[in-house]
Amino acid sequence: LTWELPTVLLIHQMNGHEGAWTILPLMRDFSVTYGRNSSWIFFCEEDTRIQVVKLLETLGRFDGSKEWFLGKALYDEESTIIHHYAFAENPTVFKFPDFAAGWALSIPLVNKLAKKLKSEPLKSDFTIDLKHEIALYIWQKGEGPHLTPVPEFCTYDVNSYKVDHCATTFSNFLPLCGEPVKKEDVFVAVKTCQKFHGDRIPVVKQTWEREAALIEYYSDYADISIPTIDLGIPNTDRGHCGKTFAILERFLNHSSSRTPWLVIVDDDTLISIFRLRKLLSCYDANEPVFLGERYGYGLGTGGYSYITGGGGMVFSRIAVQKLLASKCQCYSMDAPDDMVLGMCFSGLGIPITHSPLFHQARPMDYPKGYLSHQIPVSFHKHWNIDPVKVYFTWLAPNTEESLNGKKVGYNREDL
Repeated sequence: LTWELPTVLLIHQMNGHEGAWTILPLMRDFSVTYGRNSSWIFFCEEDTRIQVVKLLETLGRFDGSKEWFLGKALYDEESTIIHHYAFAENPTVFKFPDFAAGWALSIPLVNKLAKKLKSEPLKSDFTIDLKHEIALYIWQKGEGPHLTPVPEFCTYDVNSYKVDHCATTFSNFLPLCGEPVKKEDVFVAVKTCQKFHGDRIPVVKQTWEREAALIEYYSDYADISIPTIDLGIPNTDRGHCGKTFAILERFLNHSSSRTPWLVIVDDDTLISIFRLRKLLSCYDANEPVFLGERYGYGLGTGGYSYITGGGGMVFSRIAVQKLLASKCQCYSMDAPDDMVLGMCFSGLGIPITHSPLFHQARPMDYPKGYLSHQIPVSFHKHWNIDPVKVYFTWLAPNTEESLNGKKVGYNREDL
């Protein structure tokens, strides 16, 4: 085009701020650096593919001197726990952007948000679903516009026949960076307690247990029929920090010293170890890796990121070694284990690695459009669903998985 190349920023390199990934803390930088000479800031994921000419044409349809918030619109079909049951009366009214398709802010809106954030800093709170929280902040506290849906921002696969009009597309495949990690290289620890031995453990055994070569169930009671291991830690109603640290200790000192990866899940986590082994081919087990679905706490005011426990927490052995050597530990037995781990790794300067393929909630808790371009690794919770159906529909190595010799295929839309 003989034009200047666009400026490409990698958020993890900006600002050295633990919460840079939450984007709002960067508004001031954007405003100062680009507020005079640019018209738009366009955000996307690592796997978003951009047709630059089409993107410029699309943005050119909007008056860049006005406040615009553009994206591919998602909405909740029902009010959901991950959005704190917002808009419970009619959740479909509130639209938020699918980050995979990319989204854009006009510079006047960036400047307005920067000014607002300077006079009223972000509250110290949880970051759970960033795309929803950003849309909410822009509209409420930022007194900015609602999201304008843009049909050219797409999440179809680049090879789809539907992409002719698209300025963006998305890679709808599971990352694979070589051979999948060997089955024997992943040790799975399941946290349970006696009251759930009868209803949750049979679900694990009926679904994903067969995918794991190395698996142990940790409980407050030794039941040889499962079998479970009593770690000598009494069960707590919440938090489980004591139990999780005992599992980390045991992995380091009792499991085969050669197993490079540890996965800790709840007894109501549904996970595809088969897909996880593919995903892990993209990470180096000789580095301290802590992987899963990232949440944040107090990031506006110097807090920390953490991997939320329900979707599964993945550790390289070296990450566990560094953590336990640091003597960072639970402040109480029932402290929230995932948050304590986040605090510890943050103190050690070990970054949290986020993957949107891990999920803290059930498929029905996410917009259909959001899940449509994912090959998920995990979901969590059995409330009001048939967890075996959910596993075979969303996570089984082959969806038409054979169950008791019969072919079963379920419709994702129903789940």
